[in-house]
Formats: sequence, structure tokens, C-alpha cells
Amino acid sequence: MPISDKTRDEARQLIARYPKPRSALLPMLHLVQSEQGYVTPEGIGLCAELLGLTKAEVGAVATFYTMYKRRPVGDYHVGVCTNTLCAVMGGDAIFERLKDHLEIGNDETTADRKITLEHVECNAACDYAPVVMVNWEFFDNQTPESAIQLVDDLRAGVEVRATRGARVCTWREAERVLAGFPDDRADEGPAAGPASLVGLRLAHERGWTAPPGQDARDADTGSQPAHPTAASEQADTQRAESETKVADAQGDGQGSMSVDRDGERRDGA
Repeated sequence: MPISDKTRDEARQLIARYPKPRSALLPMLHLVQSEQGYVTPEGIGLCAELLGLTKAEVGAVATFYTMYKRRPVGDYHVGVCTNTLCAVMGGDAIFERLKDHLEIGNDETTADRKITLEHVECNAACDYAPVVMVNWEFFDNQTPESAIQLVDDLRAGVEVRATRGARVCTWREAERVLAGFPDDRADEGPAAGPASLVGLRLAHERGWTAPPGQDARDADTGSQPAHPTAASEQADTQRAESETKVADAQGDGQGSMSVDRDGERRDGA
């Protein structure tokens, strides 16, 4: 299937955002998926042509990252986390029930082209395990029953909202967003859940605050803020001096020695 002129123009827009053209490769691959549903040979050719790369170089990137697909994806990519915590909390059971219910295996798509099912290694949401993602939107604290209801609603065209995030759009629409073309849904729905906010709640209850930054300390003492490079060099020097003292202490061979936090040697018994 040929690449449309619109996608070609948008690919050039992506390239213009970066000081080096090849930096646009990742969003360009998402853009290809937004039009063609996966990374096609034509898409690889487009990226190679516009970026001055070989097809082998583009293909190496496309096959390295699992978010780039080499086979057509359905309207909704359903990823079930089966990494350690999600697995023991029920992720394995969810995945098995969905395979039976949808009558497909891992990385396969239903006959109606609605659902592609895949087990993923981590959805980066361990505090909400077990987690399922639909087109990279979070569905927290899932059960086999809730996951089945989720895919049934998606197949029936029911509007579905993520636990922490926006209304679920199609795979191709999500890929367009990942390519760098927003759809104005970023602020829909809650961005954080109860588990993520426990620390903040405790801080409010107990009156905890963060320590003042360097600028605040400089203002209190009336000193001028250190130049970042000078501060870095000073830290490197202090670390080197401390490491030298440690090495000297270990090389003396006269009883046990330790070095305190200021780099001073202390004799041991």
C-alpha cells in the first residue's frame, strides 16, 4: 500500500523538529503505523529515503522496539502485563482467560480485526497490578471478568475510558499521537490514582516539605550561586581527594583504617 502525500508531508515536518534528521526516525515509524497499521516495507522505505539511511538501518530499529509491529494490528491493541508482580496478582490468569474468550493466541488478532492481544513484560504500573493497557491507556486492578467486559465493550463500539487517562481511541489514532501530533485528549481523565498519591497525602498530613534548593540557601546566606561548571568541578575534586585518602588508608597496612564522610582517616582498633 503506497504512502500518502499527507504522511510524507508530516514526516518532513517531524524531521524539521530535530537538529539531526535521523533523530526523527522513532516518531516517523509511529507515523507510518498511524496510516498503515504496522511498519510496512513501504514505511521502512519512506523513512530510509527521507533520512538518508539504508533500509537495513531502519529495519534494525523497527525490529528492536516492541511498540513497532511487523504485522497488522487491530483497532485495539490489548496488552496484558505478565511480568512478575502482575503475574502473581492475576495477570497470567487474565491473559489465559482472554485468549480463550477471544479465541486467539499471543500477538494475534480477532477475525473482526477489532482486538490484537499481546502479553507485555511491564506496563510500568506495579502499584495497580494486575494491569491491562488498551492502545497504551491504563486499566488498573483488573480481574479476568473485568478484562473480558473490557474487550467485549471495545468490540461492541461502547465508549471506554481508561482508569487513569483519556477515552480510548483506535490504534491508528494513538499512533498518530505518539508520532507527535496531539489530539487534545491529554488532559482527559485523572492522571494519578490513589496508590500514586499516598506519599503526597502523608506529607500533607504530617507537614512534610522538601528541603530548600541551592538557590534558596544562597539567598539566605547572601552568597552568589556557584557556576554549574565550577560546582561540578569542585564536586569531582572533593570526590577524587576522598577516594585518594581511602586508597592511602588501605595501602598503609597498619591496622584497620576507615574514612569518615569528610574524607578524614580514622584509626580502627
